[in-house]
Amino acid sequence: MTNERRVLVHPDKQALGASVAARFITKIIDVLDEQERADIAISGGSVSSLVLAAIGQSPARESVDWSKVHVWWVDERWVPAGDAERNITGTQTDFFDHVDIPESNIHPIAASDAGISIDEAAAQYERELQEAAPEGAVAPRFDITLLGVGPDGHTASLFPEFPQLDVTDRAVLSVDDSPKPPPQRLTLTFPVINASQRVWVILSGAEKASVLGLALAGAAVDEVPVGGVQGRKRTVFFVDQDAARDVPENLIASTY
Repeated sequence: MTNERRVLVHPDKQALGASVAARFITKIIDVLDEQERADIAISGGSVSSLVLAAIGQSPARESVDWSKVHVWWVDERWVPAGDAERNITGTQTDFFDHVDIPESNIHPIAASDAGISIDEAAAQYERELQEAAPEGAVAPRFDITLLGVGPDGHTASLFPEFPQLDVTDRAVLSVDDSPKPPPQRLTLTFPVINASQRVWVILSGAEKASVLGLALAGAAVDEVPVGGVQGRKRTVFFVDQDAARDVPENLIASTY
């Protein structure tokens, strides 16, 4: 086992989504062969949606015992329940409508119309994560965390030069001035993300190429936040050909 970062390149966006979906299903089956439950953390964005939709449509999904899978969110937009901007809204259509995950295994972050403040929502989610955490941890050690990346290098809702990047004593933080709408969000912190067993970062499109190249070259996390992610066992960047143009050849793997 190694947690060295590797890059898997796919010919196009559709192939990327199908490949990650197939690997996700295989890995969850493997995890559940070894332990009683699997915890996964997911984010929003178009590429994440593509992967989750591919999982939901794959016949192989029937091989997973979804009753043992728990789903958490890496970040969420602070908007009302059911709003199209909420990450869980798209996940419901793409994924939950097609797999038999018990509602009690789905752990959404509170919506803005839940009757609590955004900071109370962050504290509430911290408590829920803590309740599911192994002894001595503040959150589950997610078996797979799926992350997207913005053209500015942000991942989750951790944006360049934002103070949230440096927080190590909290599991969940609020963001009040996101440069990408909506302005208010909640996000997991780096310590929780990096406690994941496997971090899978998914990128598509030429506009992500320079960011990926900088992250892999060791750019400062303040400038390219995705460069700060590191899974305990695996850190894999799943990319399409357009996003891979600036990746050093020695980091590209044919398998893992």
